[in-house]
Amino acid sequence: MTTLRTERLILRPWREEDFEPFAAMSADPKVMEHFPGTLDRAASDNVASILKSDLEIMGYGFWALEVPGVAPFIGFAGIRPVTFEAPFVPAPPATIVEIGWRLAPAHWGKGYATEAARAALAYGFGALGLPEIVSFTTTTNLKSQAVMQRLGMTHDEANDFDHPALPDGHRLKRHVLYRISG
Repeated sequence: MTTLRTERLILRPWREEDFEPFAAMSADPKVMEHFPGTLDRAASDNVASILKSDLEIMGYGFWALEVPGVAPFIGFAGIRPVTFEAPFVPAPPATIVEIGWRLAPAHWGKGYATEAARAALAYGFGALGLPEIVSFTTTTNLKSQAVMQRLGMTHDEANDFDHPALPDGHRLKRHVLYRISG
């Protein structure tokens, strides 16, 4: 499985010992503010298992983030195929890949999300030869939008969308879409 390294981070496959700190993140209302809700331990473990499996099957995905000598697990970052239908997603068998991240609050504001995302973009455009990578978030998640902008991504306002997994009228339904080409 692929492991990526940056100046300060290791983007690595998930380990069983990552599940507990991930569950703490997933139960934190601050971390999950721009998601439909917090996750209990079983739901969090299910997500972590999916992310772990993605890396094992595809060789890429949302890697666990480690800060060597500081913290063995601070969250995740990486790239993975978009798994829902939306206007910007082409019909199968075509695939569109998104970049994403989620970090524990103790590690916010240190540039880790941007640093990890840059490594994931380089891998996607280099090793995988992807022509384009997208990112999306709620209209209210200005911190993630700022990371997207620091990565050089461009807001594709014409393709902002209502997330299909959320019911009409949900406060997080509307999402912004950002794009970057390799």
